[in-house]
Amino acid sequence: MSLLDGILGNVMQTALNNLGASNPQQNQLLQAGMQLIQQHGGLPGILDKFKQAGFGDQVASWVGTGANMPISADAITQALGNSSLGGIAKQLGVDPSQVSGQLAQALPQLINHLTPQGQVPDNHADLLQAGLKALLGR
Repeated sequence: MSLLDGILGNVMQTALNNLGASNPQQNQLLQAGMQLIQQHGGLPGILDKFKQAGFGDQVASWVGTGANMPISADAITQALGNSSLGGIAKQLGVDPSQVSGQLAQALPQLINHLTPQGQVPDNHADLLQAGLKALLGR
């Protein structure tokens, strides 16, 4: 296990605790969130999706060191699209509207935890891979 894996494992454990992800479905949602970030080009890609959809202020708050601005389930759907959310819903065995609502709660915190210094790390691809590995290892 590399140092990055260990650090990320701690970050992900903190994220799980902060999100109250003590049950398997919440863990799966967090895993799906990590995969979603990866599918959209890593942190820079998914952040750009939200910025292009008009949610730049929210994104800036998630990455920054201050409080995270909330985002609605409708905004999640608008930024990511029905097909992305439908895939996650199918994976989790729930309705797509549930996924968008749950991601509206989880994604700001997840991105916040992946940017602990208030910046998108240069090694974001490695960070995401290590995050997925840490989550799947649980």
